[in-house]
Amino acid sequence: MNELLSVPDGDLRWYCLRARPRQEHLAAERLRAQYGVEVYGPRIRYRKVTRRGTVWFVEALFPGYLFARFDAAADLRRVQYAAGVTGVVRFSGKPAVVPEETIANLRSAMSDGEIKVFVEPFKAGDRVEVVEGPFRGLEAVITQVLPARERVRVLLEFLGRETAAEISYAQLAKPSGHPLAIPAAADSSAAAAKRR
Repeated sequence: MNELLSVPDGDLRWYCLRARPRQEHLAAERLRAQYGVEVYGPRIRYRKVTRRGTVWFVEALFPGYLFARFDAAADLRRVQYAAGVTGVVRFSGKPAVVPEETIANLRSAMSDGEIKVFVEPFKAGDRVEVVEGPFRGLEAVITQVLPARERVRVLLEFLGRETAAEISYAQLAKPSGHPLAIPAAADSSAAAAKRR
């Protein structure tokens, strides 16, 4: 059943397909291989702490969904019944068209790939600035990253002595001179300075 879909580009539209959970990438591969359909199924790769230790996971950005570009008038039936696909998202009984611009924006946000790797924003040894909470304005050195809780253990100088504390990612920013500084952190620091 390796017949390719052959339609003029003017009739091709993006649609959102439902797929079996955790099998979105398999449905995408089958649609590409069997019918030559252009498919976009963005996925994320991240680390998570488990009983076995830190493990890398890959999962769909939109669990249970993927995007496919095809001519609905000619090929809707074949696509919606392809292996791994459970249906097409519909509104008022009609397949919902996804604007080209939406797919372009998604691809741009995913750095033009289908898998985006999320790494920890901080690592042991990083110098950071506390931008929220009771230690706001202090600089610290990260001693340990606790990714499962999105927190870090830091060593900061407070009241004349070094103190260890656990702080959430949201309360920290890399100093503005750092090449990976978060632009919003500079704004937060400036706003905090104005309040003083």
